[in-house]
Amino acid sequence: MTAKPSFQEPPIPTIAEPAHVDKQATSKGIQALKDIAFGSIAGIAGKIVEYPFDTVKVRLQSQPDHLPLRYKGPLDCFRQSLQQDGFRGLYRGVSAPFAGAAAETACLFWSYRVAQDALRSFGGLDSGATLPLTGLVTAGALSGGVTSLILTPIELVKCRMQVPIQSPLDPTLNSTRPLSPFAVIRNVYGREGISGFWRGQLGTFLRETGGTAAWFGAYEASTLFFKTRLLQLQAPKTQSASDIQLPVHQQMASGALAGMSYNFIFYPADTIKSKIQTGELSTRGVRPTFMSVGKALWQSHGLKGLYRGCGITVARSAPSSALIFTIVENLKTAFA
Repeated sequence: MTAKPSFQEPPIPTIAEPAHVDKQATSKGIQALKDIAFGSIAGIAGKIVEYPFDTVKVRLQSQPDHLPLRYKGPLDCFRQSLQQDGFRGLYRGVSAPFAGAAAETACLFWSYRVAQDALRSFGGLDSGATLPLTGLVTAGALSGGVTSLILTPIELVKCRMQVPIQSPLDPTLNSTRPLSPFAVIRNVYGREGISGFWRGQLGTFLRETGGTAAWFGAYEASTLFFKTRLLQLQAPKTQSASDIQLPVHQQMASGALAGMSYNFIFYPADTIKSKIQTGELSTRGVRPTFMSVGKALWQSHGLKGLYRGCGITVARSAPSSALIFTIVENLKTAFA
C-alpha cells in the first residue's frame, strides 16, 4: 500500500509591524516621561522662588471690597504678613502648591508637545517639522486648556490656605491660623461635593488658555530671535537656527519675557478666579459666578480692581519663568 500524501494547512500570512513604528512609539513614550520629569523638577524650583510673592498677590486680590482695604499695596501686604506670621507665613499653604507646581509644569510641557504633534498630523507635516509661530501659540493654548482641569482644584486649596479666611461662605474656617490642606479639602467636599473643587474653573481656563499661549509664544519668539542673530554671526553657516544652543543668559531672558507675558494679559481672569475660590463677594451662601464677581469688582474699583496685585505678580514671574525654561532646556540637552 502506498502511503497517502499528508496535506498541511498553508500558514496564514502575518503582517509584521514595521520596526520603525515600534521605535517611534518607544521614542514618544520616553520623550513623554522626560517632559513630565523635567517639568516637575523645574516647576518645584520655580515655586520656591515665586511663592512668597504669590501669597501677597492672592491676599491683595482677595480683600473684601465692601470694607476699607486691609492692605495699601504689595509692600504694605509684605510688611503686615511678616509682622503677623514671620517669613514662614509667606509660605503658608506651600505643600499643595509644590505638588501642584510639579503637576502643572509637567502637564504644560507634556501637553504642549502632544498638541504640536497633533497640529503637525492635522496639517500633513512630518513629525520633526518645525511649526510656525502661530502653530506654537495654538499648541500653547491647547496645553493651557488641558492643564486648567488639573490646576483648578490645586489652586483652590492653595488660595484658601494662603488667605486668613473671614468669610460668611466658610464659617467653619474663620481663623487667622494656618490651615492644613486636609482641613480645606474636608470643608470643600463637605459643603459642595466633588464639583466644589472646580470652583473658579472658568477663570482658570481663560487664564491658562490665553496665558499659556502667550507663555510659550513669547518664549519661542524670543529664542528664535536670539538664535537667528547667532546664526547670522556664524561664518560659514553650518547649522539651522533650530539646532543652535543658546547661552544661559539668553535662555533666561526669553523665559523672563514669557513669564511676564503670561501674567499680564489675562490677569483679570486670575483676580476673579481668586475671589471666587476664597469665597469673597458671596452672600448667604450663594455660589458666585465668573460674571457676577467680575461685575461686582468692576463696579467697586473699575479696571484697577481687576489688576490688583498685578505688578508684584509680573515681577515675580520673570525670575520664576526664567528658571523653569532654563532648567527644562538644560535637562533636555543633558539627557538628549
